[in-house]
Amino acid sequence: MFNRTAVGEFLLLEFSTMRELQLLHFAIFLLIYLATLIGNLLIITTVSLDRHLHSPMYFFLANLSFLDISYISVTIPKSMVNALTNSRQISFSGCVAQVYLVITFADAELFLLTAMAYDRYAAICHPLHYRVIMNWSMCGEMAAGCWIGSMLYSIVHTTNTFRLSFCQSNKIDQFFCDVPQLLKISCSDTRVNDILMFVLGYSLASLCISIIFVSYVYIFSTVLKIPSIHGRYKAFSTCLPHLVIVCLFMGTGAFTYTRPRSASSVGRDIAAAVLYSVVPPLINPIIYSLRNKQLKGSLKKLMKKLKFPTTKFILL
Repeated sequence: MFNRTAVGEFLLLEFSTMRELQLLHFAIFLLIYLATLIGNLLIITTVSLDRHLHSPMYFFLANLSFLDISYISVTIPKSMVNALTNSRQISFSGCVAQVYLVITFADAELFLLTAMAYDRYAAICHPLHYRVIMNWSMCGEMAAGCWIGSMLYSIVHTTNTFRLSFCQSNKIDQFFCDVPQLLKISCSDTRVNDILMFVLGYSLASLCISIIFVSYVYIFSTVLKIPSIHGRYKAFSTCLPHLVIVCLFMGTGAFTYTRPRSASSVGRDIAAAVLYSVVPPLINPIIYSLRNKQLKGSLKKLMKKLKFPTTKFILL
């Protein structure tokens, strides 16, 4: 399935050759990783324990938090280990696994954000039939569809990438195995890969963006008809966090994968990779906990039970 004849391992990009900066890189990534784990685990725990949050909206939010933990766990720990041990190596099989998991979790998040947009549409535009439309069976099927669809999509790209030969270089200009960087160092003809990535990527993104866009057109038209200012504010407040996360995730991903290869540089590629693979999992819990009063209240109760001394400071 994969061509291993020329390359047995890859060398990931190191942020610096200075030992002090390597340790600083380790410390920063460790803080980001711990903050991401704590924030998303708090949301998952809160949604699981508070029966008032047992609704489709928070079911999808808990799934999003689980995805964020999985997504960032594929790239950050390996980069931290390499910085701590002053190493750059990643095995061929490790690189394959990293590519497969990154694509799987990234696309599952895109599908899930699309499902969350439809959930908001059903809740705001059809409130009387919301429980019928978004029943638990439908929610489970939508979540399963997100996972299955992303896995199949990832298999296509992973297989198509590692059928290539890597005999010119094994140095990847990124802190994790990324498809565009792997195509740059391949000595095979990558035109099929480029076309496939363009066609499938744009088709998938266009479909998801269209569903999200149409959902929010109906949402905004419905909200503007609500006579009460408080009612309009409450409806908008449930949609705003999701809309911010969609724009952040899709915007950074589009910047990375739609640029021509000739316009890329190491600095821009690293910045883009951090933006789409590290920043969304870190700030998603912050956005939702700050803008959602019900979730914020449940988080306060949970943290008081756990006797966190900085509860007021964190959730003000």
